Amino acid sequence: MVVTGLCFVAVTALVKLLAGRVPAAESAFLRYVFGLLILLPAWRELAALRLSRRQLGLTVLRGVAQTGGVLCWFFAMTRIPIAEVTAMNYLTPVYVTILAALVLGERLAIRRIMAIGAALAGALLILRPGFRELDPGHFAMLGTALLFSVSYLIAKIISGEMSAAAVVVLLSISVALGLFPFAMAVWVTPSWGDLAILVAVAGFATGGHYAMTLAFAAAPVTVTQPVTFLQLVWSVLVGALFFGEGVDLWVVAGGTVIMGAVLFITWREAMLKRKVAPRGPEAQS
Repeated sequence: MVVTGLCFVAVTALVKLLAGRVPAAESAFLRYVFGLLILLPAWRELAALRLSRRQLGLTVLRGVAQTGGVLCWFFAMTRIPIAEVTAMNYLTPVYVTILAALVLGERLAIRRIMAIGAALAGALLILRPGFRELDPGHFAMLGTALLFSVSYLIAKIISGEMSAAAVVVLLSISVALGLFPFAMAVWVTPSWGDLAILVAVAGFATGGHYAMTLAFAAAPVTVTQPVTFLQLVWSVLVGALFFGEGVDLWVVAGGTVIMGAVLFITWREAMLKRKVAPRGPEAQS
């Protein structure tokens, strides 16, 4: 998860470098095409993969959700500061909790509901509606967090059923296909420099997804989730040092509140799982 965070912050900074020269849909499409080239060594494993109807359906659904989220994210990156993008991304685990209750029937206790409310309050600290003019990028990020939550929930489900390489390759294929018509509609010929940036974006993004899938399969969320808070620190530093973006204390405060709520939700889920875990033989005798 540490590697995942570093990779995703690098992706954010590199996309910011494009400065809107390449349309968001085209940038996203090329990132996944280049990502498929990077994943060529895993294609032999993919060829041997036999998906069940359920796994195929989940893969398609994840591809649709990830496609929409990627489009919104690339658009937001051209409109708002890196720190705001990162802080609002922290809403994704909160949305995952809500979706788990709605879709999987998980129970929402009062403490988890309060934590969700705190996270939404953190989002309001970042957005501050009525106190400043909101950019379309802010609304795009709200959509990004929701769509990515669908993708991550599915990733958590299938990461225990197939290898990390297969999960990432299937995601890249489905998203590349989903982005193709959007990219063709706004296509411009990128410069060699912009292509180099997009190749680097693909490399870091693919590595980030691969590392994240390994983390999901190897450790509980109580281990992986707290590490993601470092992304906000790195994003603030990158935005300030390389893009001249001022450090907005409201954004830092809102991101901290959201992350605190996420950590509480993660901790509560771990405690509940520990309570219902089966006892060992010596405890049952």
